[in-house]
Amino acid sequence: MLCRPNREGDSSDHPPPIDRHKSYNSDYILPSPTASTLARVHNNLEEMAVIASAPGKVLITGGYLILERPNAGLVLSTNAQFHAIVKPLYDELRPDSWAWSWTDLKLTSPQMGRETMYKMSLKHFALQCTSSETRNPFVEYAVQYAVAAAYATFDNNKKDLLQKLLLQGIDITILGDNDFYSYRNEIEARGLPLTPESLASLPPFTSITFNTEESNGQISKPEVAKTGLGSSAAMTTAVVAALLNYLGVVDLSSYSGAQHQENLDVVHIIAQTAHCMAQGKVGSGFDVSSAVYGSHRYVRFSPQVISSAQNAIRVMPLEEVVADVLKGKWDHERTKFSLPPLMNLLLGEPGTGGSSTPSMVGAVKNWQKSDPQKSLDTWKGLSEANTKLEAQFKLLSNLAEEYWEIYRSVIYSCSMYQSEKWTEQASETISQEIVKALFGARDAMLNIRSHMKFMGMAAGIPIEPDSQTELLDVTMNTCGVLLAGVPGAGGFDAVFAITLGDSGNSLAKTWSSHNVLALLVREDPRGVSVENSDPRTNQITSGISSVKIA
Repeated sequence: MLCRPNREGDSSDHPPPIDRHKSYNSDYILPSPTASTLARVHNNLEEMAVIASAPGKVLITGGYLILERPNAGLVLSTNAQFHAIVKPLYDELRPDSWAWSWTDLKLTSPQMGRETMYKMSLKHFALQCTSSETRNPFVEYAVQYAVAAAYATFDNNKKDLLQKLLLQGIDITILGDNDFYSYRNEIEARGLPLTPESLASLPPFTSITFNTEESNGQISKPEVAKTGLGSSAAMTTAVVAALLNYLGVVDLSSYSGAQHQENLDVVHIIAQTAHCMAQGKVGSGFDVSSAVYGSHRYVRFSPQVISSAQNAIRVMPLEEVVADVLKGKWDHERTKFSLPPLMNLLLGEPGTGGSSTPSMVGAVKNWQKSDPQKSLDTWKGLSEANTKLEAQFKLLSNLAEEYWEIYRSVIYSCSMYQSEKWTEQASETISQEIVKALFGARDAMLNIRSHMKFMGMAAGIPIEPDSQTELLDVTMNTCGVLLAGVPGAGGFDAVFAITLGDSGNSLAKTWSSHNVLALLVREDPRGVSVENSDPRTNQITSGISSVKIA
């Protein structure tokens, strides 16, 4: 359970009874404040705010294999980000606050129109929801584990300061960039075409619509329509990073050096643990890893490093569990990777709804048990194809570095033609080598798709459903498209394409003609970071300027 029960006899841990008819803010802010006092309070709170952002992801190789060590996956981080704003809830404290063993937490999600209030134990970090709003377990665990990490790492003097800071309450606002969510219905309702320009015309952080009915008309639990960029991992990471920075556990304001790397490692461990706890299972963790570190080649950690924490939470205080997790043997592998120069990531939303990754993973595991030899052969072929694609990308990056002018000329020439015409664009030895590497990458992706589709058919799940196959074939036959596929576990989420040069706009038009919405997402190899200002106060024009999505 998320909210651990208070220990018997520890009456100080119980918050006062909740009166749902009064405002709890009035208990702590000075009575009858003047307008100038309110302005001062607001400014002080804003000055203490910490804002962190963490990117969404696209797993281009390693689907299913990445669940088992030592298989690797290539994960790209994106410019679609989750933002977390953390600041004190109250500017003034009551004189008797030193005796409290609990504090207040407010969680606000403007896009969903939600505001949830909690009481939080400062001894066991249990959360008691004091409002009737829908709860967010990812944020709740992020808060609990980040605060526990502060207590686990600070000495007594710092713990006193930490206690005072926490007694001011915690105000957390979370915001997700539009690309995490589907706005097809919104665009169509406005009578706009399914184009990146239409998507860019929506205000930043547009209110999120919910899927409230199943296809058979039965009312179901409301679900957010997503595009598959890993919103829960990005959100968890942003909240953990903002809180750890706010509480003084890490300092992410510096972006280089060994100390920054150590800070990122702490964020990674806490975010990874909180995310697994919220999911109720230990996943591969590539989505959290890319949210922290950015684009890279990833090999998962041994599950025991977190599963031991899941078991220990039943018998040990959370502070001790987190201390052990921070000292645990985190054996994940992370190698630098990003797309070769002049290549661009593009995502297209087909509008067929998302997919449940956990249920698909379960079906593949059942198939592995029922047909071990065939599944092993498929696994091996898929692994070889993944390795080949990675090698071709590396070769192209090396060729770009060594022969930049020739590389640039070949890429831009090929960007104007379908792949069958690429060989004609190479007359010299080096340019021929570049084109050969392009075809090597393309062939590797076709092999990956073939193995993934077979695996889906054998396991009885839509890893590359026929509708996606048709879309991907059209995509790969478009001028300037190097390769295309279903990311991660596959299914009906947005498809991805890697395009050459300035061919992205051409693909966006092709997709639009097939009722597919090209998203504004592109690769951004950076990971988590702290920001200087509230993203809502920036007059964000990046969406409009990035309509040129090549």
